[in-house]
Order: sequence, then structure tokens, then C-alpha cells
Amino acid sequence: MKVALGLSYDGAQFCGWQSQPSLCGVQDALEGAIAAIAQHPVRVHAAGRTDTGVHALGQVVHFETDVDRPLSAWVRGVNANLPETVRVEWAHLVDEDFHARFSAFSRSYQYLLYNAPVASALMANKAGWFHLPLDFSAMQEGASYLIGEHDFSAFRAAECQAKSPIKTMSRAEVRQCGNMFVFDFEASAFLHHMVRNLVGTLVYIGKGTQPAGWVDELLQMKDRKLAAPTFSPDGLYFRGPVYESHWNLPALDDDFLDGALL
Repeated sequence: MKVALGLSYDGAQFCGWQSQPSLCGVQDALEGAIAAIAQHPVRVHAAGRTDTGVHALGQVVHFETDVDRPLSAWVRGVNANLPETVRVEWAHLVDEDFHARFSAFSRSYQYLLYNAPVASALMANKAGWFHLPLDFSAMQEGASYLIGEHDFSAFRAAECQAKSPIKTMSRAEVRQCGNMFVFDFEASAFLHHMVRNLVGTLVYIGKGTQPAGWVDELLQMKDRKLAAPTFSPDGLYFRGPVYESHWNLPALDDDFLDGALL
């Protein structure tokens, strides 16, 4: 049978999602915890990989097993074998043709940026930080140029292995709540470091170094060297994948960060 799991994790203590020889990845911790319940080795496949220090609110994975366990075992039992910074939140049996990565038609990220002269002690590793005042309206306008299908080469890491830099962005918004700025992005797929590069560019616009239209210029020039430096991973959250309703998987919680962190 094939089982899908929804999980959240704090990425600060991990070297990213992907399994590593040193067993420092979130995948390593999860596979070990599932194997303890399944009583056989398992391989999990995720909707999206996250880098070192990046968090997840709604990561979705799937694995296959021949053992019959109640769904609660894949939640409470697995959680009992995980570090407290990783939690399985739900488990569902899925059809054989479901794939956590390839069945998703879009993915969503959120970035929290604390904007104040002094960094927040309570938000360490949970939010990025910038010390100079930022122009909310300018960043909003800059983000609007990202909507639609574009070549995102200007926001692509040099080591990115994606076959094509062309992606379709369906959501690119900036919100402000006191000293916190929230950046929301949803696209068909994302390039390596793409969200952190977008946030860095919008921060340059917010502090007045560049006009809002600079985003459009960068999209046209397709040169990573011309855009802003990659921003910190601390405030980046993989909100999760979006699937067709027929898979009957829980939907993303749009209000999680607003209620839990703001």
C-alpha cells in the first residue's frame, strides 16, 4: 500500500530535507522513524526539497509498505520516534498512481522578514531580519511583476539542476503586520534559491536602492549576477504542494503563520 503523510518541521537543526551520508537531513530522521513502525526499511518521496535552515509547514511525502497499520500509527507512532522539531500531522492511504512530487500542480512558499533596527531574539531562526526601514508599497509593486509565466534565470542559483528556468507564478504578494513583512509566493515549481533571491531583490527595492520596475528588468535580462544577493534562509517556509481535490488530501492552512507566529 502507499501512504501519504503531511508534516511540519523546523529546519534550523537540519542540513536540509535530502538524506545525507551523515544522516543530518529531515528525510533521514523521518525514514528512521517510519521504519521503526513498519519494521522494514522505507524510502520516502517528498513534494519538495528544502535547504539548510528552511522550515516546512505542509510538506507532503509518500512511502510504500506491505504491513497493515492503523493510520494513527503513522502519525502518533512515527512522531514518538522523531525529534520534537519534526511532526507528522496526518496520514492517508493513496492510490498507487499518486506521487508526492509529480502529482502536485503547484507549490507555495512564505517568507517572514522582521524589519527593525535590532533583530528579534524570539524570532531567531524563524524570521529573516533587515535593519533599515522598508517601503511596503514599493515592494508590493515590485512583486506584481512576477505574476505570470517568466524565465526566472535572474533568480536561479548557479547549482540549480532544473531542466528549465521558465515557471508560472500565480501568487506574489507582500503583506505587513507591524514590524513583520510576509512574502507569499505560489508557482508551478521553483528554482533553487528562487524565493530567497526574490526576497533579496524586493528588499533592495524596499530600501530604495532600486525602483519597483527593476524586477521586470531582471526578468528580461535573465542574468543572476545583476539581481540582489541571496537572502537568509531563516524566514523561509515551504507551505506545501497543492493537489487536485480527487486525492482527498488536507488543504493548506492559509492562516497558520498569521495565527501562530504573528
